[in-house]
Amino acid sequence: MGAVRKKRQVPNIDPMFFWEFDLKTMDWDKAYKTVIGRIIERGDQEEVDELVRFYGYEKVISALRNDIYFLPDYAIDRAIEFFPELKKEQMYCYLNRKDKPYHWI
Repeated sequence: MGAVRKKRQVPNIDPMFFWEFDLKTMDWDKAYKTVIGRIIERGDQEEVDELVRFYGYEKVISALRNDIYFLPDYAIDRAIEFFPELKKEQMYCYLNRKDKPYHWI
């Protein structure tokens, strides 16, 4: 008997959100910060629901609180809309740049 190959798990999210990545080789588990941040910035409720389904509610909340280093102001506001129990003051991406201007290069 040969080894049983585990089917690769991928979230059901439109590839347009990750245009610059090779989705065939992307490690969705390792890329969770990028995936969650991108969907919070650009997705809608359907994509956020898929994040929760794929990663689990606690991991998404934990990533938003502790792991994602930067989100623009509008995305922080969106995160709070999607997850009302979050507070800006709990989010590393907010505390990290609070009162600091930022700009795009």
